[in-house]
Amino acid sequence: MVCNRCIMVVEQTFQEAGVKLDNIQLGTVETSEELNDSAIKKIDKNLKKVGFEVINDSKRRLIEQIKTTAIDYAYQNRWDERHNFSDYLVDKLHLDYSYLSSIFSSVEGSSIEKYLINLKIERVKELLVYNEKTLSEIAWELGYSSVAHLSGQFKKITGFSASHFKQIKEQKRKSINDV
Repeated sequence: MVCNRCIMVVEQTFQEAGVKLDNIQLGTVETSEELNDSAIKKIDKNLKKVGFEVINDSKRRLIEQIKTTAIDYAYQNRWDERHNFSDYLVDKLHLDYSYLSSIFSSVEGSSIEKYLINLKIERVKELLVYNEKTLSEIAWELGYSSVAHLSGQFKKITGFSASHFKQIKEQKRKSINDV
């Protein structure tokens, strides 16, 4: 999965700058060290070389936290019908969902729900490309109520049936960053 490699690249970038990290997770880096402007600029420059950036703006940081939490949720493979994404997001970020939804929509121009659906469809594409699971297994793994629901949503988002997508595979996948 791309996320672990992303974490390794970010961790390496901070190590090269001589910064000891206290905690690193997808989308978040914590250090107890005080970083001066020149260190931040150097880290940001090196992160940009590999497609990342330092985010200092609180609104953008919150959007990235929402996206990171959505990615975690879409890839966790532990679906619970009683624990929907809005509850999961509130539990993780400790903020009211309507506030998070409002901020996300105003900045991204799309709802959190649409973002999550697009992530899940990209996950379906990944699983179809690797051809390791049936559509039934994929539907169950991603928390869809039925194969028909997944198939309908897949066709609506991609314009292809799942079986047709399997034939054309990799050329229609997107990077998580492009969702």
